[in-house]
Amino acid sequence: MTAARKPSGTWFGAWLARPLADFHLVVTIATLLTVLGLVMVLSASSVEAYADGGSAYSLFMQQAFFAVLGAGLFYLALRVPMRLLRQLSFPVFAASVVLLVLVLIPGIGSQVQGSRRWFDLGFASLQPSEIVKVTLILWGAHLLATRIGEKAGYKDILVPLVPAGLLVCLLIVLEPNLSTTIAVGIILVALLWFGGLPVRLFVTIAVSGGVAAGILALSAGYRSDRMRAFFNPGDDPQGIGYQARQAQFSLADGGIWGRGLGQSRAKWSYLPNAHNDFIFAIIGEELGFLGCALVLGLFALFVFVGLRIAARSVDPFLRLLTAAATTWITGQALINIGYVVGLLPVTGLQLPLVSAGGSSLAITLMMFGLIASAARHEPEAIAALKAGQDGRVSRLLRLPVPESFAPARARTGRARSAAASGARRRELPPARKRSGKSAQSGKPRAASKSRGAVKPRGGAAAAPRRSIDSDSARRRSAEPARRDPRGAAPSGSWRATRAWEPSYPMKHARERGNSR
Repeated sequence: MTAARKPSGTWFGAWLARPLADFHLVVTIATLLTVLGLVMVLSASSVEAYADGGSAYSLFMQQAFFAVLGAGLFYLALRVPMRLLRQLSFPVFAASVVLLVLVLIPGIGSQVQGSRRWFDLGFASLQPSEIVKVTLILWGAHLLATRIGEKAGYKDILVPLVPAGLLVCLLIVLEPNLSTTIAVGIILVALLWFGGLPVRLFVTIAVSGGVAAGILALSAGYRSDRMRAFFNPGDDPQGIGYQARQAQFSLADGGIWGRGLGQSRAKWSYLPNAHNDFIFAIIGEELGFLGCALVLGLFALFVFVGLRIAARSVDPFLRLLTAAATTWITGQALINIGYVVGLLPVTGLQLPLVSAGGSSLAITLMMFGLIASAARHEPEAIAALKAGQDGRVSRLLRLPVPESFAPARARTGRARSAAASGARRRELPPARKRSGKSAQSGKPRAASKSRGAVKPRGGAAAAPRRSIDSDSARRRSAEPARRDPRGAAPSGSWRATRAWEPSYPMKHARERGNSR
């Protein structure tokens, strides 16, 4: 007899069940994409940098510098306590909005190719529109998380998040920068969806955003040229459709196995922006279909891990933060790959962690660090770290043990008990309350007919008997108060739960109390 085979995928499922598996996967995905991006930036930019009279490693060294800076931001995001992160969410968001205003002022922001998007720091350039992506996610997640468990209506979800998001989009459009505007729109839509906005309102906002994006795409000359090149690719193959056409030629030239690392032909001034927006085409040409499948597989794994962390987080802030960040990074990657392969019009969005771009690389690595921190705050991960399991990672990185999530109580236990007993007293009928007068006639009760005394046996003195109703009320008030569902840890649902509805007796008592 042959031994029974283990089902396929058992080893991966067992490894995935480890407490810190999500943390390890996030770190691994970020490392692999960053290393792949550095290699491909060196390969795609060396020819152009050398042709401009500089060193073939100039763009690569700049990208490597921001990769090191992003690694430091990644580690810093792992160490920042979540309470401090939530306290600083609005100040850093306001500061990023101020930077967006300052970059539009001539003399402060530098203008490159008709767009005023960067601060020239001498050794490098800083793009504030990349910073505002992270700050909007932080502040939006904090804003919506504070309203989970409260009786939040549509206005509480939309205001002030949507007006602030529209202000950011307006400032970015003035640069002009349609691609980053689309990325901010993705973040705003993700926050509204996972924040619990009803589907009908969500569809209305999504359709309105799509119409606004279409109007912006047709309003400027270069954006309308891109739209015409997408819908009519053969009209001007050597003009407005040249870049997209050369990208498809590069992908076809790579085949299954690719031409080999560093052997691209398109980077010899045949494909504009080969190291930036269209680096996926160079990956397809040099590494072939297998290299493209590797990139797609890493982003697919990131989607799985990011949504898994969001589902397992008990803190609503971490749930919203992780879900919105995963949607933003994945959506940006899909848009970039979509226009490289010809499925979408060219927008200029970069491939996260792979395309050349210092600000984008550093900010995206910081966002990966926040997602990894959320993975360390999973209940099983916290229990394992406190128990000393998987201590290798903690000793290697010297990371503090994260704190367990403790939901804020609306009231203390004594206050809840007093309120519950008061509500039960108001439930009692007026005729059963202890009083020296009759509830019907208003006259004093006769001693012989009083329900509070009985005739003693054996001539003993009459002993007053306690009211049955008062005894039951006293016993009920002495019982522990019911646990307020608002104090319980939120469920693992990706979307925020609706407002807590009290039980019928408590609600009925409140209504009667208010009517009085």
